[in-house]
Amino acid sequence: MNAPAIATRGLTKRFPGGQVAVDGVDLAVPGGSVYGFLGPNGSGKTTTIRMLLGLITPTAGTSTLFGDPARAALTRVGALVEGPAFYPWLSGTANLLRLDAANPAADAATARRRTAEALDRVGLTAAAGKRYKAYSLGMRQRLAIAGTLLSRRDLLVLDEPTNGLDPQGTREVRALIKDVAADGTTVFVSSHLLAEVEQMCTHIGVMRTGRLVAQSSLGDLRSAATARVEVDTPDVTAAARVLTDLGLRDVTRAAGRAGAEIGTTAPEHVSDLLFRAGVSIRGFQVVRPSLEDVFVGLTGEGFDVDS
Repeated sequence: MNAPAIATRGLTKRFPGGQVAVDGVDLAVPGGSVYGFLGPNGSGKTTTIRMLLGLITPTAGTSTLFGDPARAALTRVGALVEGPAFYPWLSGTANLLRLDAANPAADAATARRRTAEALDRVGLTAAAGKRYKAYSLGMRQRLAIAGTLLSRRDLLVLDEPTNGLDPQGTREVRALIKDVAADGTTVFVSSHLLAEVEQMCTHIGVMRTGRLVAQSSLGDLRSAATARVEVDTPDVTAAARVLTDLGLRDVTRAAGRAGAEIGTTAPEHVSDLLFRAGVSIRGFQVVRPSLEDVFVGLTGEGFDVDS
């Protein structure tokens, strides 16, 4: 089997004074995935990323990229950490050329061609000659991602790539990430925006106070969540009695509605018993928890779900 794009074992970072920012994290990021690294601000996401990229040294633990020690594989990685930083008075093209020139492994003879291709990839060809200070936030983020694409990368690590963007800029960056991943590049996206992660990621890792509290494919995480049956009815008491007699858990009552965790019970069996009991049904649906509901259950706290 191919080695994971990212794998860590017991990755830990303690700062002077005893603060533990990252505590024994075991990441397993499949190659070719779009992996959403979720958690509230201060949960240890950026510190973890900085250790993966060799920007700070772990206190304990190991990390590998594509099966090799992380530092040895960094030439295969493009990264955007804590926002873009470019010269405001230079154009997009000039900024990327300077960035490329700082890479000792880059071929100077192909720099202009690769820069033009990277700008085209992120939809900035028309703004290539415009000064960076005139770029919108979305354009600045796309230019930063273009900088990670100047050379072929097997892994992109993006720390809060939609942070501070308006809805249009967010959509632009989201579409770009999907496009890059479609070419086979593994994308590791740190975020606190659940709505964004849910729309573009195939796998999820959830951090809370320095610990990795969940990790799986998005599909597995959703399927593991307990679905509920919700019945809109004027006969709330009778409906709740049927749900209870079925042995369903967490039976609830509200104005005009009864519900319960459905577990493995077939929905058609529930509706049939309600009908046989003479319960008037105005509406019947099976509802799976949202990604936000799942994470609140995992971490005991909410996330920013705005996009």
